[in-house]
Amino acid sequence: MAALAFIRHGQYHQQPDTPSALQPHPLTGEGEAEVRGQAQQFADWLAQSGYQPEPVIHCSTLLRAWQTAEIYRQVLQDLCPDPMRVQSVSALCERSVGALANLSVSEIEAIVERDPRLDPLPDNWKSDSQFRLPFEGAESHLEAGQRVATHLKALPVFDADQGVQLIVGHGASIRHASYYLNVIKFSDIKRLSMFHGHPVVFEKQHHGWARLFGNWKQRQAPDPID
Repeated sequence: MAALAFIRHGQYHQQPDTPSALQPHPLTGEGEAEVRGQAQQFADWLAQSGYQPEPVIHCSTLLRAWQTAEIYRQVLQDLCPDPMRVQSVSALCERSVGALANLSVSEIEAIVERDPRLDPLPDNWKSDSQFRLPFEGAESHLEAGQRVATHLKALPVFDADQGVQLIVGHGASIRHASYYLNVIKFSDIKRLSMFHGHPVVFEKQHHGWARLFGNWKQRQAPDPID
């Protein structure tokens, strides 16, 4: 059965009031420590459960995701019979805001306001699953999720009984990908979030997906920036 471990990157030096998207900044010291602790808890569960990590950890190309994946590689190596390595792929990146990457919310809204061709942005434009900013290279959350899901469906773990495939990426794109994989319902996307560095493991069984380890983060209101 296919088993996937969804892992959101650790806490990083995020620019304030700015969509996470393609920010290039590293993990904070606290973030590194948190990820290492989460990885050790996961290693303990793997050792007890008999599951083994797949040797290739797939992560997004963004530094915070790669650093998170590298920490997991270091912690889990003794549980894998083959040398583990990290493979960065752009398909696992967060939802892109295209030409507006790494601008603050107020800067983005001001640019839209100055463009006579554009309507004002809706109040919930940052969290609306279907909304795409009207600029080159921008995606909706659903489009990003479909991109991630397409990559996951092509993994060898779906073709045979293998170990747990680690996927290190970003909260919103992972949740939307989980919807496309039928792991969660569309209505769950806004209700759920992910803890930094914490794996949520699902196994594809005959009746659907079964959660093996970890938990989604339940949130009272949508994160302003995810």
